[in-house]
Amino acid sequence: MFKWKRSNSQKKQENSQKKLDDILEAAKRSADFQSFSPLDNNRLTISCYAPLIDEKLLRRVLLPAIQSHSDMLIDLTDLKNIIPLEGIEVTEDTSSAEKKLNQGHAILQLKDGKKFALVNIANPTKGLRQNNETDNEFSVIGPKIGFIENLDTNLHLLRRQLVTTDLIVEEHEVGHISKTRVAILYLNGITNQEFIQTARERIKNADFDVIHDNTIVEQLLSDNSTTPFPPFLSTERADKAAYALKLGQIVILAEGSCYAITAPVSILDFFNSPEDYYASWVQGSFFRLIRFFGVSFSVFATPIYIAVLTYHFEIIPENLLGPIIFSRANVPFPPFLEVLFLEITIELLREAGARLPSKIGQTLGIVGGIVIGQATVQAALTSNILLIIVALAALSSFTTPIYKMSNTVRLLRFPFIFIAAIWGGYGLAVGAVLLLGHLFRLKSLGIPYMIPLFPFRPASMGDAFIRFPYYKANKRPSYLRALKENRFSPSGKNDREKDINTE
Repeated sequence: MFKWKRSNSQKKQENSQKKLDDILEAAKRSADFQSFSPLDNNRLTISCYAPLIDEKLLRRVLLPAIQSHSDMLIDLTDLKNIIPLEGIEVTEDTSSAEKKLNQGHAILQLKDGKKFALVNIANPTKGLRQNNETDNEFSVIGPKIGFIENLDTNLHLLRRQLVTTDLIVEEHEVGHISKTRVAILYLNGITNQEFIQTARERIKNADFDVIHDNTIVEQLLSDNSTTPFPPFLSTERADKAAYALKLGQIVILAEGSCYAITAPVSILDFFNSPEDYYASWVQGSFFRLIRFFGVSFSVFATPIYIAVLTYHFEIIPENLLGPIIFSRANVPFPPFLEVLFLEITIELLREAGARLPSKIGQTLGIVGGIVIGQATVQAALTSNILLIIVALAALSSFTTPIYKMSNTVRLLRFPFIFIAAIWGGYGLAVGAVLLLGHLFRLKSLGIPYMIPLFPFRPASMGDAFIRFPYYKANKRPSYLRALKENRFSPSGKNDREKDINTE
């Protein structure tokens, strides 16, 4: 009975060794894989991928330590006393060996040995950019520190702003080929456990091959994949992610992505800019209202132009009737084709400017817009008034501080253009109702997308359209159901009067 157990154990070790040999044989097919012996008697073999390791760590630490203490090397466990590196693991687990080999670890094997050692000599910062400024979410005032494509660096930035042990980080692996590290961050004792559990389950159930960016994780976690509206808020700003955490939201980071995902969110969150909180509350509120007006104007300006000139010209004021007639006197196309031509032209200029290098793209946007706009008016392909409306609508779409919502605004304009051309103002009214109905059905991590407007939550309207002063913004939004309602103790002008006794 004892001999049978011993024989079974030996077979298991032999199978394990064969599996490791298969892994190394498969790795040898790649030109960047290296396997060599640092000792003259070839007792020890080191195997690793050259691009993933730190060459200085290999040449200056690992090899000199092994070569100078080769007489002490009897068993692989002796490597922990010989090599001045932490995290040396002696194991027989071949699945762990394959995973860590592809993460920059070196596999050390003794001749005729059953076990092997895994030594971490990876270079996690190799190839990463050092500049972490917020290029796409730039603000004139406030910090300009943004995330980069390294998960550990991004966690470092958040821990510097939230100096508390309540900041919890949960790591998961997503992608059965890339095995990308994905982290869920939240504040213990503040964030509702329902949000954490929902995000945790969706990440665990996500079946994907390679995660190139956090936006893929965002789409995998989305409640509705058929909507043009972004389900979560993506940001490259560390201060914005820290603000979301202290409100009771969760933040999701992924290795290789410079963007953080905050969830759950309301549609009103996409119109908030960090500058709103760094300027006075009066200025912040004014600019926020400008953004709401800009988005509404961008979506409905050109459809209303089509509806009025096609079906409802009787509502045009008499003072404007003359300029409009004079502007469109020589235009051979109906308002629908006129608008469609200019809108597509603007979108082509945007895409071309975004894909070209920055200096060439800026020149193309300015020169192309002026030349094409002037030429179309002179050629009587469009009217002066419509050119002004389309240009203002394009500028208004840029007022949205979140790029994904700006793209949504650009996209929504075209369905309304077609509806206005077919049914006029009645079509616009029906289209607006259908759009609101779609928004009412959307959810972000289980929370209604239109909250606090629908369902109506008056207690959460304090930071929606108007940015309240800080001494009145001490409560977290009620729809986040945070475990602690108050962020801080409120204080107002009455408390400041006690600072100095004037009597």
